[in-house]
Amino acid sequence: CAASRQAACVSGCIPVPWLCDGEQQCPDGTDEQCGQAAECCALSSVCGSKKVQCPGTHHCIPHWELCDRHQDCEDGWDEEGCPQQPCLPGQWQCRNRVCIMAEWKCNGIDDCGDSSDEDVCAPCTPGMVRCDEGKCILESLMCDDKDDCLDGTDEPSTCGKLHTAAACCPSGRGATELSCFMSPLAASPQVGAAFTAHPPTPVLHLSCSRTHVPCRDGTGCVAQEYLCDGEKDCADGSDEDGCAQLCNTPGRSHSSYPCGLGSCLNASLVCNSRQDCADGSDEGGNCSAPCQRSCTHLCYPSPQGPRCWCGPGYRLAADGLSCMDIDECAEWGKGACSQTCLNAPGSYSCGCLPGYLLEPDGHTCKLTGPEPKLLVAVQSEVLSYGLRSGHEEVVLATDKDRVVFSLDYDLVERKVFWMDLATESIRWQDLNSGKKGTLVKGVRSDCIAVDWLGRNLYWTDGVAGQVLATRLGAAWQGIPEYTVVMDGDLDQPHSLVLQPLAGLMYWSEVGSHSRLMEASMDGSWRHVLLAQGLGWPTALALDLPTQRIFWLDEKLGSVGSARLDGSSVKVLKLHWVRSPFAAAVCEGQLYWSERKTWSVQQVDKASGKNRTVLLKRHGQPHGLQVPSWGAPALCLAVAMLTSAVLAGTNGCAKSNGGCAQLCLPNP
Repeated sequence: CAASRQAACVSGCIPVPWLCDGEQQCPDGTDEQCGQAAECCALSSVCGSKKVQCPGTHHCIPHWELCDRHQDCEDGWDEEGCPQQPCLPGQWQCRNRVCIMAEWKCNGIDDCGDSSDEDVCAPCTPGMVRCDEGKCILESLMCDDKDDCLDGTDEPSTCGKLHTAAACCPSGRGATELSCFMSPLAASPQVGAAFTAHPPTPVLHLSCSRTHVPCRDGTGCVAQEYLCDGEKDCADGSDEDGCAQLCNTPGRSHSSYPCGLGSCLNASLVCNSRQDCADGSDEGGNCSAPCQRSCTHLCYPSPQGPRCWCGPGYRLAADGLSCMDIDECAEWGKGACSQTCLNAPGSYSCGCLPGYLLEPDGHTCKLTGPEPKLLVAVQSEVLSYGLRSGHEEVVLATDKDRVVFSLDYDLVERKVFWMDLATESIRWQDLNSGKKGTLVKGVRSDCIAVDWLGRNLYWTDGVAGQVLATRLGAAWQGIPEYTVVMDGDLDQPHSLVLQPLAGLMYWSEVGSHSRLMEASMDGSWRHVLLAQGLGWPTALALDLPTQRIFWLDEKLGSVGSARLDGSSVKVLKLHWVRSPFAAAVCEGQLYWSERKTWSVQQVDKASGKNRTVLLKRHGQPHGLQVPSWGAPALCLAVAMLTSAVLAGTNGCAKSNGGCAQLCLPNP
C-alpha cells in the first residue's frame, strides 16, 4: 500500500481517511478497531463520520466519492492510490460505479446516490410493506392515523377502502394474515369509469401518498395529474390504460371516438369501412344506420348507431344533441396558457404580461430583453448561469474559507447580498463597481430577502424564532442597526420570500408543526397559508405571473404549489428532490439547489417533468435567484401589473414612507 495515502486491509488497501470513520470498509472490520493505545477510536473528523476532509482545505466530501473515478478534491487526492479492481471484497458496485459495503444494499437508505442499491431489493418479508422512501414497516401500521413512513405513504387517501375478503388476497393467504388494498388506478375518483375495463387489482405493496396513485405492476407511484396525459409515466404504461372515456382531456381532440382498447379515434374515421381502431371496434354493428337525429353540430355513424358530434372547443350536452362550449381556461388551468387565458366560444387565446412575448406555440410566454440568468452560490463563489445559452461566469468570489450561504439581489442598485456564516454577517457587493461592504454583523440566518422597492433587507433566525429587517443603505459602524419584525410563536422560520409591491411576505416554518405563513411586511396581519401535507418545506419561490407560491419539501421529496390565498394546492412527489436549499421560478421552469448531490436542477413547474441538471460543482450550492439583468423599469412594469389584483402597495417606496430610519410597509 502507498504509505502516505493508504492503510492495509486483510484483503487489500484502503485510503487512510477511511480508518476510524465510523463505517466498516475492511471485510473483517480492522479499519474500525482500536489500537493498543486506543488512539484510533479517539480520532474525529471536522467533516463528521459520513464525510472526509480534502487535505489542506475545508472541503468535505462524502466517503462514497473516494475512489469513484471522479476528482472531487481540487488536487485529486480522493482518487490517488485507489485499488484497480472495481470494488474491494465485501463491497458492492452501484449502477453509477460507486462502491458501498455489501450489507448496505436494501437497507432502506440510498447509499449509492442513484438508488441502485435499493432498486434491486426483494419485497419486504411477509407481514411487512415498503414505504416509498425504502424502509419496511409492519403491515399493521398501515392506516393507523400515524405517519410511520417519513413520507406518510402508510396513510394514503385510500385508507378507508380496506378489503378483507379472502378472495382479495393471493392464494395461500387468508384475510386475517394480510389485508389487501384496492389500487386507485382501478377505482380513482378522478378518472371515474375510465378504468372499469380493468378489474379491481389488489396491490400487496404500500399505497401511495394522497396526491399519487400506484402503477398497476406495483413498481412506482405517479401524480394524479399524470393520469391520461398522453405520456406513459408508469413502467407498464398503466397510467394511460383505459383512457378511452377521457377523450376530452387536454391535448386530445374533442371529437374523438373511444376505441375498445383505450385509444381515441377521430370521429370522422368511424364507420369508413376501414379498421382504424386496433380492435376493429370502429366498424360493423349499426354503421349503416342513417343519421336522422337533430344534432346541433354534426352527426356521425357509429357501431352503436348514429351519434351527435361537436366541433373542437365544444362537448356534447346531457341531451346528446346540443353542444356546450368548453371553458379551457377554467378546466385546463395552466395546461392551456402559461400566464393569462381568455375563453371564447369554441376556442380560447393566451396572452402574456408586459415584458413577456408569446411563443409560436400560442401557449408559452417568454421573457423579452436580455437573457435571464440564474445566480447560484457555490461554496465561496457566486456564479451567473445563462438560462438559454448555458454560459457560466463567476461574478463574485470571497475568501476560500468563507461559504456564501443564502443570497438575494437588489435590481435597483445591482448589488448581491449574502449571508456569511463564518463571520456571522450579511455582506454585499456591487456588480458594477466591484465594491464590497458589510450590512450588519452578529447575525445568523438560513435565508435573506431583499425588498428592492422599500429598500430593506429581511432575514429569518430559526434558532431565535424571529424575522428581522434592516435598511439596505445601512453601513456597519460597530452597532447593530436592525429591528425584530416578528417574534414569539414562530416555529423555526426557514425560507423567506417577499412580494414588495403588495407589501407582503411569505415564509416556511420547519419546527414541530411545519406550515407556510403569510404576513404584511411590517409583521402584522399574520396568518397560516397552509398547514396540511407538509414535511420540511425548506425552499420557497414566488411566481408572480401565475400568482402562485412554490415549495420543495426535503422530508417528503416533493414539489408543491398553491395560489397566494392558499387554495388550489398541487403536490408532485419527485424522488430526486432530496435536500433542497433554495428555489426560483422563471418562465415555465422551477429551479432549485440540491446540497446532497451538489447540483442545481430544473423541472417543468406545472408537471414536474423534464428534469435537467444544470450545474454540478465541487462544493454545495446554497442560495439561488433569478434577478433582472435589464432595466429595473421592465421588472417594475411586470410587477405592477401582476400586483394589480392585490389589495395594496408598498408604502415605503416613496420617500421612505416619511420615516427617518426604518420603514416597514403595511398594505
